[in-house]
Amino acid sequence: MKVAAPASLVRLTSLSVIAVLSLLTPVHAQNQVQPIDPNSPNNLRPTAQNDSLLSIAGGERLMKEAEQAVAAQNYTLAAKKLQEARQVYNQLSNFYQDLNSSFSGIDIRVSDSQRQKALMTAQKRDEATYQLALVHRAQNQPELAVPLLIQIIKSQNPTRELGKKAYQQLFELGFVDAPYPRQGGSSSSSQR
Repeated sequence: MKVAAPASLVRLTSLSVIAVLSLLTPVHAQNQVQPIDPNSPNNLRPTAQNDSLLSIAGGERLMKEAEQAVAAQNYTLAAKKLQEARQVYNQLSNFYQDLNSSFSGIDIRVSDSQRQKALMTAQKRDEATYQLALVHRAQNQPELAVPLLIQIIKSQNPTRELGKKAYQQLFELGFVDAPYPRQGGSSSSSQR
């Protein structure tokens, strides 16, 4: 079967990414995954799920660390944390999309829940990408910011708020010469 080989490769690649991401943060013995709480039978999630790097909370922690690094003007650390957050959110979005597809036509409630999570984590990925582009601009590295801004516009659409902000950054960088949205023939000021 030719289909099994690419699927195995995708699983192996996903596992490799997870393994690498798990090495990025220190392991704390007290943060190990806990068994299901027997006192709360309706809670079917491990109680330590939010401590995982591969979680929405893990991405939020990375974003907060990046924000602190920017405040301290440590742009190298900020870029590293934002890149990690992008990877976490992208991986989560892909996993939720896969689950959505798997449950499509089987259980609409589960499918819709996973679709909503995929959309939410994709939005968070694009927000992290935008912040990373701003950090690259602060480091005077437009060659790194431009591709990220274009990714945002492609993902968000230029009519959505984040897409407009990304396009505005491209305009300010001089990568594009036509302002959008047009406002009486003049460009709008920076929207950072």
